[in-house]
Amino acid sequence: MTRNEILAEVETLLNTYCNGCFLKKHHRQENGKRYAHRFCINECTVGEKIKKCGQKL
Repeated sequence: MTRNEILAEVETLLNTYCNGCFLKKHHRQENGKRYAHRFCINECTVGEKIKKCGQKL
C-alpha cells in the first residue's frame, strides 16, 4: 500500500467510526480529554486498527 492509500484508510476509519462516538464523548465528559484519548488508542478496536496503519507508515 502506498502512503496515500494508508492515509485514506485512516481517514475513512475516523469518519466512519470515531466521529460522533458515544464512548469517546462519555469518557471525555466523565474523565477528561486525556483519558478519552488514551482509551481510544489503547482499548478501542478502531484505535488499534488506526495504530496498525500508523505502523505501516
